[in-house]
Amino acid sequence: MSRTGKKPITIPSGVEVKMDGTLISVKGPKGDLSMEVRPEIKVEITDGVLIVTPFKENKKTKALWGMTRALINNMIEGVVNGYTVKLQIEGVGYRAALEGTDLVFQLGFSHPVKFSPEPGVSFAIEKNIISVTGIDKGLVTQVAAKIRKLREPEPYKGKGIRYEGEIVKRKVGKKAAGAGK
Repeated sequence: MSRTGKKPITIPSGVEVKMDGTLISVKGPKGDLSMEVRPEIKVEITDGVLIVTPFKENKKTKALWGMTRALINNMIEGVVNGYTVKLQIEGVGYRAALEGTDLVFQLGFSHPVKFSPEPGVSFAIEKNIISVTGIDKGLVTQVAAKIRKLREPEPYKGKGIRYEGEIVKRKVGKKAAGAGK
């Protein structure tokens, strides 16, 4: 049995969950999301509680069961609170600025790098911290990963874009490595 899948999801007040065949849609104060549920999985809504169960238990449906429950829970959490991923820019001369809704980066290249947001995602900048915000957890984390990919933190000086709180494992330079002989 799936430990994640067995847990019921309580639907908070102000959130509306509808099932239309295999399409589940969640509407809340921050917006609305919808997704297709696999035909092997059954979703029941009773008295403000959502229960996800498989039609028959085998290895594939166990995995889908827990994943479906987690995705629906993330949708409900997203329309109530939203999701934010913070990225930190580290390095001399590395900076970001907002031009309308687009982010413009100076990352040590010969040209500025422009990054346009996906629909449903917004950006905010405070000093060297970029906040990526939206209601869809998958989309917010995907956009944050794309931004980080523009200039990943390098291991010698730690320059680049990293997640807030991410620890970059540092390497010793040539001078320090050669001094041990």
